[in-house]
Amino acid sequence: MAPCTAAFGPVLSAEDMVINQALHILEKRMFHRGESLTSSIAVREYLRMRLAAEPHEIFSAVFLDNQHRVIAFEPLFQGTIDSASVYPRVIVHKALEHRAASLIIAHNHPSGVSEPSEADKVLTRRIKETLVLIDVRLLDHFVVGEGEPFSFAEAGLL
Repeated sequence: MAPCTAAFGPVLSAEDMVINQALHILEKRMFHRGESLTSSIAVREYLRMRLAAEPHEIFSAVFLDNQHRVIAFEPLFQGTIDSASVYPRVIVHKALEHRAASLIIAHNHPSGVSEPSEADKVLTRRIKETLVLIDVRLLDHFVVGEGEPFSFAEAGLL
């Protein structure tokens, strides 16, 4: 298939157009219906689609209200092919800015490995401990690579 072009936009392949449509549908479900997130499946798939193809490590957060309704999704830090500098104070600032009661953090591993590193585990504990000080709960941390994203909560690491 030949790539499609917009009048002033980048050239998009048919696959890119399908991915963009899927992201739009997931964003509509997560952000516009005002429903609580009672399952990690929708979040997992949304984060996989947002982060899996990124060539650099992206650390992001989904901010939630006290009913676990999505307030916002924000990429917070961008790194290199194998790391990103993450500052808990920025996460705290954003949580307060969004008036979030809880949040889910996520980052990708461009290498494709979904298993968290020891540094990922230490950082997650540090972020959780920092958020507790402002009464914000860290619900999960997803590591997105090839295959199924890794969930810290499901692995009992939170």
